Amino acid sequence: MFDRSSLLRWIPALFVLIWSTGFIGAKFGLRYAEPFTLLSLRMYLTLVVFLLLIRHYRARWPDRRGALHSLAVGVLVHTCYLGGVFAAIKAGMAAGMAALLVGLQPVLTALLAWLWMGERITLRQLAGLVLGLAGVAVVLILGRARLFDFGFPPEALLFTAIALCGITVGTLYQKRFCGGVNLLTGTFFQFLATAVAMSLLSLLFETREVEWTATLVVTLLSIASTYLCLRLDIKADFPLTLVATAVIFPIVFSISGAYKRRETALANYGTLKSHGLALYYAARDWVPQVQPELVSRCVQLQAQLLSQIRDLFVADVSLM
Repeated sequence: MFDRSSLLRWIPALFVLIWSTGFIGAKFGLRYAEPFTLLSLRMYLTLVVFLLLIRHYRARWPDRRGALHSLAVGVLVHTCYLGGVFAAIKAGMAAGMAALLVGLQPVLTALLAWLWMGERITLRQLAGLVLGLAGVAVVLILGRARLFDFGFPPEALLFTAIALCGITVGTLYQKRFCGGVNLLTGTFFQFLATAVAMSLLSLLFETREVEWTATLVVTLLSIASTYLCLRLDIKADFPLTLVATAVIFPIVFSISGAYKRRETALANYGTLKSHGLALYYAARDWVPQVQPELVSRCVQLQAQLLSQIRDLFVADVSLM
């Protein structure tokens, strides 16, 4: 068995894993609802859970000033950040690209904290920030050189910029003005402001249609429960072997299934190419009277077919 100190060392890595999967959850959830509608549903569900937690722990409600500051933090950290990320993904930006761009938040936060709050940046922290910024720059340069095809519209980049600025300013605002606010009740006001804002945005810009499926319900519950566990530091003392088994087995089977489907698709693709090549040689060499226009047409049609199949292989499955 591991002692508590050794387990705490893995919390940052676990946090990064859970936080990053939130972007994947957004990708799945946006198949069934528009971004602001999906987020409003999530916020109302979270408000109910927080009311139960506040009642259970008898948390102290903030005064008027603390409540107003918490509402402002909610607009910045949750409305701008979550709304911007979800809108960017809905507009066509890849979830990984959105996560990469808003990953600049630590860099901006450190710079603003230095300028606004006078906090010092150590050499080690500066090196980490520079490396993170360099990584984002490399990906963007490669994308501009067509080594990566980002393929997102300009409005998606605007939504991501709003998300990045919102969570950066909101983090510093919360640190400066909400230090004495209770965690449960302060977060409740943050989600309340976000729920109202998302409802207004969905009324103004969306149809508010939701395709209720088991996948959407599980996505909403998983996002809400994961966030609450991280926010409230809720932990359970399960054996590591049991947790590892529950996590690893589905991943292994999913990867195995994906490779099987890939191998089947490539086998069928190879069969199609060989049959097409046979038709080409038949039109060129086996017919009594060769017709050049027929051979040229055969090559053209097969090239178009293979090109469309290639585009299908690399297409976003959520757009099919």
